[in-house]
Amino acid sequence: MSNVHHTRTLSCLRPLVAGVVLAAGFAFAPQAALAATVTDTIAVTATVQATCTVVASPLAFGTYNPISSSNLDATTTLNVTCTQGTAYNVGLSAGGGTGATTTVRKLTSSGHTLNYALYQDTTRSTNWGNTIGTDTVPGTAGTSATVYTVYGRIPGSQNTTAGAYTDSVTVTVTY
Repeated sequence: MSNVHHTRTLSCLRPLVAGVVLAAGFAFAPQAALAATVTDTIAVTATVQATCTVVASPLAFGTYNPISSSNLDATTTLNVTCTQGTAYNVGLSAGGGTGATTTVRKLTSSGHTLNYALYQDTTRSTNWGNTIGTDTVPGTAGTSATVYTVYGRIPGSQNTTAGAYTDSVTVTVTY
């Protein structure tokens, strides 16, 4: 009879043991944590620098007849690119010829000179120099390069020696 009692005791304990095991499983099972968030912001900055570039094409007058009274005209272009909205002035130096000014520039060849001028307009009446507010060309940058035409003229009747005459004019963009 003690065997029957023992079997009966075990079968009574089985639901109890199962409940304890089940409760222990819940106690040790991972629990869902309460969700929480925090936020912050990143300050993002940049500085856009005002800057300009200029690209000048050569000015080639071609062949000049020194005993003709006819002027020899030619043109070239300048491409100015600046940061959008930047105000600027485009100036042209007197060049490297001895005694040259911005109104009478000088091409040179072996100590000889040939006078010429650079203008802002097709009629060649507005000199292009390098004094801001006087003879430079003002502009304000848009979204692309601005193309300027430089109008050159060698006046006629300059009887000088034959040769290859050259000069170098500095283009300055002030912004």
